[in-house]
Amino acid sequence: MKKNAPKSFEEALSRLESLTQSMQGEMPLEDALAAYQEGNELVRYCQTKLAQVEQKLQVLDADGLKELNLESDE
Repeated sequence: MKKNAPKSFEEALSRLESLTQSMQGEMPLEDALAAYQEGNELVRYCQTKLAQVEQKLQVLDADGLKELNLESDE
């Protein structure tokens, strides 16, 4: 990521939500392209963080801990 790299997953997600809201209105083409590029970087950052957490969960599971179910049926 560039110099404005998020400090956390939550920060990246918040910035991504903000970008998508700003792109719903009219915006100059160059600004829209810059917002799209930043959004793409934020999505990759979030995907990387989620993959890291998934790996940690797999390690915990491999260590004999009860399987964690992240999806709720409630």
